[in-house]
Amino acid sequence: MTQFISRRQFGLLAVAGLAATQVQAASPAHIPVPGAGQKIARIGDDFEDPKWEYIPNGTKSSYNLDKKIRVPGGIARNDLWFEAALRGQPDVVKRVATPEGGIPGSEGSLLLATLNPGIPGQHSPESQQDDIIHNVKGRLGGALPVFQTPSITTRVFIPAMEKWERRNGSSFGFRAGLRATHTKVDKETKVSEREEYWPGFFIQHNFKQDQYGGVHAKSTLVIRSDLYGRDIEGPEVDASSWWTLGMSFTSDGQVHYFAKAGIDDLTAEDYLASHFPYKYRAYALETLFYNVITADNGRTWSTPWVVDDPAFFMHTPVDRGRMASPGQLQR
Repeated sequence: MTQFISRRQFGLLAVAGLAATQVQAASPAHIPVPGAGQKIARIGDDFEDPKWEYIPNGTKSSYNLDKKIRVPGGIARNDLWFEAALRGQPDVVKRVATPEGGIPGSEGSLLLATLNPGIPGQHSPESQQDDIIHNVKGRLGGALPVFQTPSITTRVFIPAMEKWERRNGSSFGFRAGLRATHTKVDKETKVSEREEYWPGFFIQHNFKQDQYGGVHAKSTLVIRSDLYGRDIEGPEVDASSWWTLGMSFTSDGQVHYFAKAGIDDLTAEDYLASHFPYKYRAYALETLFYNVITADNGRTWSTPWVVDDPAFFMHTPVDRGRMASPGQLQR
């Protein structure tokens, strides 16, 4: 279920509390802005290396559909990105020249597009998505606990409208991989572990034909999610434009969403909302990742998305001795 809320109403509802059962969000003046604080070295990527390359390593995984993980899985040469086991990697993961209007001095960005999501060699009647995941735990040795107030940011280029896939629905996602404070027992391994969930942003295309046969299109930023798992539709995003997206995570377990048109750093003025998605409270930030979504018909390419400068920050200095290790994520 998607509900429409204006940019101004985002902030008002987040402060007032979206529902009586939701813990009231902090005042925007006290919410950490994504990108503030200490930038974490060894993770994040600027795609400036001319030799940047992603190696697909064979047929993609599709565990979410057929329980198949196809090893060895794709990985970037710089060890910063890898293929999801849950869903496969996009068919195109390629360094390209930064589109006009990008970060000053940036010469390289990352192009993501896909033709065949879902189960390799098969097609479904539904849209499917591919993922590419940032290798946080592999680089740092653990997840980032929310008591250190981590945040993530990225720049996203919305391509020209003639390049959009002609399909209504979500086309691109920028999301966080979180672990919740509560635990669950994995049905297959019987191991008790902290619940995993993935809040973030989607960009959704919408096409409408008028009475004269003309087609009108718009793209909208969508937040996932509110307390009840509902997506919230927000500001429109223009074609051929850059947007800056960010999320911060606080010790009370909330997720705070920020976004703005352009490539400037986020500020308090770009605050959209704060939520406990699905009634979960965050324990640790494991990663960030991108989704690319398309019709799973073997004919229709996704919209070609370009991203730049994904980065991680801490408002509290990183203490590697207090990283959330795999053992802490299991109980």
